[in-house]
Formats: sequence, structure tokens, C-alpha cells
Amino acid sequence: MNLLDIVVATAQMPLVGAAPAGGGLSMLVMPVALIAVMYFLMIRPQMKRQKEHRAMLDKLSKGDEVITSGGIAGTVVGLGDNFVTVEIANGVQVRVQKAAVGNVLPKGTLKSA
Repeated sequence: MNLLDIVVATAQMPLVGAAPAGGGLSMLVMPVALIAVMYFLMIRPQMKRQKEHRAMLDKLSKGDEVITSGGIAGTVVGLGDNFVTVEIANGVQVRVQKAAVGNVLPKGTLKSA
């Protein structure tokens, strides 16, 4: 047997009693990092959008021009706790849930359209 055979045989032998690669701390860091990334990329922006939508609904008043989530554009003629009455044409009023109001348009947008 030459020296090269001994080195190759020694390199191929499994280590007995060796610690597993990546200790306990590094095993914990990866899931925590993934949760942090998910929070900042998905959860936090969604919460911010919900907060802005709630603030927009709280400021809603009669005469505002709105677009509902279904795509109906009209003018707010009545407000309730949970529902909004929107006039979509002269004398045509629909009642929608307040949460279905998607956007408040600048004044005069519907007349120019």
C-alpha cells in the first residue's frame, strides 16, 4: 500500500461522533429570518392598505364621487353605519356596503367622463 491509498481511505471514512453540520443556533436563525421577510413583504403592506381604506371610509360624506369594488361609479347621497346609497344615474340609486367603496374620486370626475 502506498501513501496515496492511505490518504484516500482515511478521507472516505465517516467521522465517528462528529457534531452535525450547523449547530442549534443556525437552525433557528433561518425560520426566524423567513418569518421576518414574510412580515415586511406581505403582512405589513396589507395592514397599511387596510388602515388607509378604513380612514377613507371614515371620511366619506354626501356628495363624494366614488367607485365601488364592483366598478360602479356614482355619487354618495346617503350614509349609514354599514351601507352607503350611491346615485349612479339621475333618479337611480343603489345601496352598497360601505366596505365595497373602493375609491373616492376627485370632485367633477363623473361629469367629465
